[in-house]
Amino acid sequence: MAVQNCNPALSASAVSPPYPMAHPGYGKRAVTDQRPPHADDFALLPFRERYVAGFIERLPEGAAMSVKCLAKQLPLYGQQAVSSALTALSVAGHLRRVRCAVGDGDEVRWVFRTYWSRTAHDNEWWANRLAPAPMREPVPVSVPDPVPAPTPAPEPDPVREPQPERPAPAATPSAPSPAYLALAGLGRVDARLALSAADCTALEALAEKWFARGVDADYLTGALTAGLPAHVDSPVGLVRHRLTGKIPPQLPTTPTPPPAGAPVRRVMMECTECGTPGRPEALPDGLCQPCRQPATPTATTVPAATPPAERDVTQLVAGLRDLLKTP
Repeated sequence: MAVQNCNPALSASAVSPPYPMAHPGYGKRAVTDQRPPHADDFALLPFRERYVAGFIERLPEGAAMSVKCLAKQLPLYGQQAVSSALTALSVAGHLRRVRCAVGDGDEVRWVFRTYWSRTAHDNEWWANRLAPAPMREPVPVSVPDPVPAPTPAPEPDPVREPQPERPAPAATPSAPSPAYLALAGLGRVDARLALSAADCTALEALAEKWFARGVDADYLTGALTAGLPAHVDSPVGLVRHRLTGKIPPQLPTTPTPPPAGAPVRRVMMECTECGTPGRPEALPDGLCQPCRQPATPTATTVPAATPPAERDVTQLVAGLRDLLKTP
């Protein structure tokens, strides 16, 4: 007799659904100048903040960072607890919320981003990191001088002795390109993508194609470091594959460059708790002044109990008699 298997088949997949991503341009942004990940990165934080920080650290680039989305994925805490944890992480120097203006002309729009740093930084570092970058000065084009008319060479002086030839001055090495610097900084963002100088030189031409399509170093770094496998055998091979396969599309029109003296990017920090925008120096620890110094609730004054007034016995008895009278 065949034994029937009573174990029902799993109807749902054992793999958890992917974390929701923000719209393009929004969400989490990992900053540079971080040390390699370590087990005790958030050891000095309280348990709740350490739990939330470890979860945010594992999120990919561009993940949704709203309190509502984070609370849905964290089973231990609700929205109020997650909001308080983000405020504490901002005070500890791990994150800042900003508004970035993208576009030019009449098509400027504000996007909201959360910059995350595994390594805690002070207010001065965040202010310099999020300050608007000044516009690059145009490189002057050197016009060659007109070639003078040939003149007859002077006759050699038989008395003057020939002077020894002086060696030609060494050529000044040119500064590395933004593409080379972005590739060289990958190892500081994630140690699994540490490249040598020869690797950066070999991949520089591929990275320059990304910059030619309007992306910056932060975008390139985020695209190359997002979703890395647990172990990378060949960093140069993986970076070459991603530079070739994940290159952004070519925009149909070239955006108009900003006028001289205008910043390339416009960034406005906002309060982590209430979202009030302001300059970095006006928001130390990522918080505005009302959120840094919350108003202490004033104790409600309870009026002192007054002793009951002495009753008029005669008037009380007269009232009782009136109630006992039959109509």
